[in-house]
Amino acid sequence: MATEDKNSATAAAILPLVGGAANVGSIAHCMTRLRLGLHDRSLVDDEALKAVPAVMGVVEDDTYQIVLGPGTVARVTPEFERLIEEGRAAATAPGEATPPAPASASADELAAQGAAMKAARKSKNATPFKLFLRRIANIFVPLIPALIGCGIIAGLNGLLVNLGWLTSATPALAAMASGFMALIAVFVGYNTAKEFGGTPILGGAVAAIIVFPGVANIEAFGQKLAPGQGGVLGALGAAVLAVYVEKWCRRWVPEALDVLVTPTLTVLLSGLVTIFGLMYVAGEISTAIGTFADWLLSNGGAGAGFVLGGLFLPLVMLGLHQALIPIHTTLIEQQGYTVLLPILAMAGAGQVGAAVAVYFRLPRNQSIRRTIRSALPAGLLGVGEPLIYGVSLPLGRPFITACVGGAFGGGFVGLFNQLGDKVGSTAIGPSGWALFPLLDGNQGLGTTVAIYAGGLLAGYLTGFLATYFFGFSKDLLAEFDVAQEPAESTVAATGGPTSPPTKEPAGV
Repeated sequence: MATEDKNSATAAAILPLVGGAANVGSIAHCMTRLRLGLHDRSLVDDEALKAVPAVMGVVEDDTYQIVLGPGTVARVTPEFERLIEEGRAAATAPGEATPPAPASASADELAAQGAAMKAARKSKNATPFKLFLRRIANIFVPLIPALIGCGIIAGLNGLLVNLGWLTSATPALAAMASGFMALIAVFVGYNTAKEFGGTPILGGAVAAIIVFPGVANIEAFGQKLAPGQGGVLGALGAAVLAVYVEKWCRRWVPEALDVLVTPTLTVLLSGLVTIFGLMYVAGEISTAIGTFADWLLSNGGAGAGFVLGGLFLPLVMLGLHQALIPIHTTLIEQQGYTVLLPILAMAGAGQVGAAVAVYFRLPRNQSIRRTIRSALPAGLLGVGEPLIYGVSLPLGRPFITACVGGAFGGGFVGLFNQLGDKVGSTAIGPSGWALFPLLDGNQGLGTTVAIYAGGLLAGYLTGFLATYFFGFSKDLLAEFDVAQEPAESTVAATGGPTSPPTKEPAGV
């Protein structure tokens, strides 16, 4: 099947299972997930969605998220949007679908447990602080594709410069890699104003002041300002201020003057506060973040890496990992790479090792083993949701031992940071094997890659050993290490013959 046909088929399979075009209020996607705003959650058939071949799992949060994996989601989303537009234009009723029979009782039990945990976590996560963190994530997540693309170009350019190859092309590559980062404050300002309910272009206009070269002629707090001072944190604060100024103006400025007065006052007042306050304060905070990160890994090293790598999965479960996004971006802005991401990526390595151990500890349970086989390639590339929600978290102990694996992997990378060999990433988003093209550091590329690969191996091995020997109680083995008879699924649309399922639901 051609790639276009495959993506179209995936979108067509998903649409009726989420209640049809009439049930979809909004569509967006991040690195790995199709995010849908749904009018009626009860119209969604979770189990049937999980059985769609391209679907790695589903996650219910403030939006309904279908995990498709990197690359796939960017191709399926336009096809899905096209179907939504066609469905609305034709004013057809939401389609119906007959969900395939579950492959085994054991997989169903894991799926039910995972769903219950997610529902409980969602209710706990609906706090003002966590909702604020989601807003912050909504500002930075749309920037990730550009960060990745420019980061890979920067890595390629650095390699060519070190080798002395294509010297006439490297200046052009440097411009491509650096152009976005030079103006990232503008994009952050635009997205911030949009997220907080203001006019996006006004947020971008105020944030642009931060990167304007002319600010070098301005003094604040007895010091000359520097273009870019305050970075993304200053841009975020400036845009939020602009939103509040704009909303105040909308309430008090007469309608006849609104089109002239409101934009002018928004840029003027917010700009003055940005120049004579926010740029200096945000600059000090940004510098402190970089200094603290360097100090932490230079002095804490292995211990800091152990804690960060071990706690990252629980942070993800609580939704607190979103607070790290502006920190990563600030470090990339300052140093060219973030030293935290390669350490945090070790959490995924522990998860992979734990899943492999579960595979070997449950030789009779073909249902769970099929789930692991289908989700493991994505896990190696840093997409861990299917393994987390479909395998380790519902089983309990394997989730804890996966965290142990992540801790040892993080400790390995942190130790080398303490010894002076920094390992960083020039972009945020990918992890696992997908992070290799984005690696950078203060040593040669070979050393940096070797340290990161060593951390992955430490995470895989420790996660495997901890799960194999300590991840199962006798009762858990007795419950899950049993033979399962595969159920048959009917080709309802064509009336074709029944056959064993080709993909096990991930239970996400």
